[in-house]
Amino acid sequence: MRARDSEALDELQRHTFRYFVYETNAGNGLVRDRSREGSPASIAAVGLALTCYPIGVFRRWLTRAEAAERVLTTLRFFARSVQGTEEDATGFHGLYYHFLDMRTGRRALRCELSTMDSAILLAGALACVSFFDRRAPEEREIRARGRALYRRADWRWALAGGRVLSHGWTPEGGFLPLRYRGYDESLLLYLLALGSPTHPLPRASFREWTSTYRFRRLFGLDVLHCGPLFTHQLPHLWVDFRGLRDAALSPRGWDYFENSRRMTLVHQRYAAANPRGFRGYGPRGWGITASDGPGERDRFRRGRRFLGYAARGVPDGPDDGTLSPWAVASSLPFAPEIVAPTLRHMEARYPKLRSEYGYLCSFNPTCREGRGSWVAPDYLGLDQGPIVGMIENARTGFVWDLMRRAPPIRTGLLRAGFRGGWLGEKARQGKAPREPAPA
Repeated sequence: MRARDSEALDELQRHTFRYFVYETNAGNGLVRDRSREGSPASIAAVGLALTCYPIGVFRRWLTRAEAAERVLTTLRFFARSVQGTEEDATGFHGLYYHFLDMRTGRRALRCELSTMDSAILLAGALACVSFFDRRAPEEREIRARGRALYRRADWRWALAGGRVLSHGWTPEGGFLPLRYRGYDESLLLYLLALGSPTHPLPRASFREWTSTYRFRRLFGLDVLHCGPLFTHQLPHLWVDFRGLRDAALSPRGWDYFENSRRMTLVHQRYAAANPRGFRGYGPRGWGITASDGPGERDRFRRGRRFLGYAARGVPDGPDDGTLSPWAVASSLPFAPEIVAPTLRHMEARYPKLRSEYGYLCSFNPTCREGRGSWVAPDYLGLDQGPIVGMIENARTGFVWDLMRRAPPIRTGLLRAGFRGGWLGEKARQGKAPREPAPA
């Protein structure tokens, strides 16, 4: 990688991390879903913040004491939060509502109790349990509270009487009809649920889930398919899948890390082919994923339909010409040879993409506003965390190394039938990685 690319990644990672410093309620540790005034907290954003605080210490953006204080504030809030059937509780059965009021921490927007977002929250807690490994009282409390938070999650309840996990639950209507079937980001959810020492999923649940995988050949590559790019990134923020083999994918001849690399290349090749004729697409104009879009409720211009927030995907869509630079940056571990040139190109051609917290959520060169392309006005916590974490994994493997030391991750992988890779190594009980020397 060019020296200037490395310097640019340093700056991008540092600026992106600031989102979790300045968009967090210092009184309870909750993090805004998006940078817009009045936004509720997102428990996924909180989990990503918990994952990024150790990176902040590692990179010397925070002191260890500052990070520990932030983590403890967050874990204490969730430990004391209301669990029950009340419409304004924070959670139920050890799982949590997708959105919470930034001040009170109670359920916001009449949202669902989210199994996937709860998994992201708990993954962040486990990262902190691994990192804060010293004898100081604060770090002992972090470990105790983080483990207790994870042990409380009742994954068997979340099966809702079925064999695969429900998307969520509401006090008004009970379990949502949607269940996790087919490959997507819920790979992380299933591993955490399988690794639970208190309420683990049966192994059959993972086999049932993988039985719904869909394999395709796209742009000359055989892949385990899911359309949005983020689904091929999020589990890899915490788990190093290189060399890990399971019964569902290894007979095909590749692992989940290689699958994410292939899907990254598929996204680039789709954009280069540009079958729908969008402006700005090409070998250095790609990154289609779940993101904000120009139309808050759908917008039509010159025969084009522009969506608001949507889970955009390749090759079947939806695709309205909206690209997300954060999804490109988060692909760095898989395909650095195409990520770095794409980021250089995007920043040079669309300078409004960068601001105080790194990349804004998305942009659409086909949807023109004034003399320029439409650019999203917000940052999203769910976008910011993968940038910070995946850049670090690409460079040092820092989060991967932390999570190798997390017993629930190892247990979940083994119960899912994974073998090989780092699982073949003796579990390390040593200290967390040391912080690099100051530049």
